[in-house]
Amino acid sequence: MDDIACFLKEDLLDIGDITSDYLFSDEETEGIIFTKDDCILAGLTEVKQVFSQTGAKIKLLEKEGDFIKNQTTIATVQGPVRSILSSERLALNILGRMSGIATETKKIVDLCKPLNASIEIAATRKTTPGFRKYEKKAVVIGGGVSHRNGLYDAILIKDNHLKLIGSIEKAIEKIREKHKNLPIEIEVENEQDAITAAKLSVDVIMLDNFSALNAELLVKKIRKIKPEIIIESSGGITEKNIQKYVSFSDRISLGMLTHTIKNIDFSLELIK
Repeated sequence: MDDIACFLKEDLLDIGDITSDYLFSDEETEGIIFTKDDCILAGLTEVKQVFSQTGAKIKLLEKEGDFIKNQTTIATVQGPVRSILSSERLALNILGRMSGIATETKKIVDLCKPLNASIEIAATRKTTPGFRKYEKKAVVIGGGVSHRNGLYDAILIKDNHLKLIGSIEKAIEKIREKHKNLPIEIEVENEQDAITAAKLSVDVIMLDNFSALNAELLVKKIRKIKPEIIIESSGGITEKNIQKYVSFSDRISLGMLTHTIKNIDFSLELIK
């Protein structure tokens, strides 16, 4: 069963929309989907799948990634009343969530790119269980990058790893014994650990919860050791202070892109 089918099953189980089933039989209708906020549009592919799986037709009037203004009609729908009503909330939830993430990401990217054209604004794993790939897709639509998709596709040594292993040196040694060619990223919380990691020639250093001033001074020391190292800044970075980190960072990762986003408000209005 694909994701969309699972999402629909959450609403319908094997029973269906009992309210609509009791009120309607084979009647058909049409309607429009429109936004109540300015936004970057995301989630159209998924919404098209929702209506398709319930037996309704949708015609898209805008494109994914487009900036659209409040009250813009983004699609028309047509088909059995029961099909459209059983699709409505799931479709709007997906649109609202993904467009909210894409819109916030675009706002952050637009703040940062004029100061550093090569900066990457990255998502984290602070995502909704079961909906991660769609939230990360929305970040990409907004101009950001996914970063790692899960625990399976990148080495990232974090504080709890180090507490149990005992040292940065031992952690890196153990990983390189098993995987010589995989890039290694390490999260550091102080200058000593950052310098140690740089001397051990890791590929990426994530500076976690550093002030912008302290981070900038530390990056200069790190780059003297390994000029090509990738610097990721993370922790405590918001829309208000992110520009202070842009000049010396290669990547800035923000959990807020996926876990504290306000959904965009969409509505489906049927025509009798």
